[in-house]
Amino acid sequence: MLRLIAKLLKVLNSDAQPGQISLGFCLAMVAGLTPLLSLHNLLVLFLVCVLRANLAAFLLGLLLFTGIAYLFDPLFSQLGLALLTAPPLHSLWAGLYNISLFRLENFNNSIVMGSLAVSLVLFFPLYLLTNLLIRKYREHVLRWVKKSRLMQFFMASKVYRYYQNVRGLGGAL
Repeated sequence: MLRLIAKLLKVLNSDAQPGQISLGFCLAMVAGLTPLLSLHNLLVLFLVCVLRANLAAFLLGLLLFTGIAYLFDPLFSQLGLALLTAPPLHSLWAGLYNISLFRLENFNNSIVMGSLAVSLVLFFPLYLLTNLLIRKYREHVLRWVKKSRLMQFFMASKVYRYYQNVRGLGGAL
């Protein structure tokens, strides 16, 4: 747990652009909410590399959203089933199923369809929200935290020494 918190602090306090961190986190949402052995997750991994998304944010987000996905699988299944059985979409699903690539995607699985639909709908709002939160954190919270007594106490603890080792800079925030 301490290692995860230290990595999160490292990402937030790094020189990485907030957009890169947000993009990594949002791509992790797509990969984490959907079943990991899906074809679209190869595309997500490719986008993480090509778009230079923050890899640490992607890995932390993947861990978080994979855990969350198990809680919402029944909801994803109901949504996916509703999408797959909607009469106006029957011809679309039949046409896509006749294409081998989409058959490999396993989109006819209700959990895959529901979780992919939710993650795609939430992608842009989550990107904007995380980007805003990271900027606000860096502007206000980080400056206040550096000056607080709690941080001075924290900097004298073993946890902070561990954080320094993980961060690799060996210095102040």
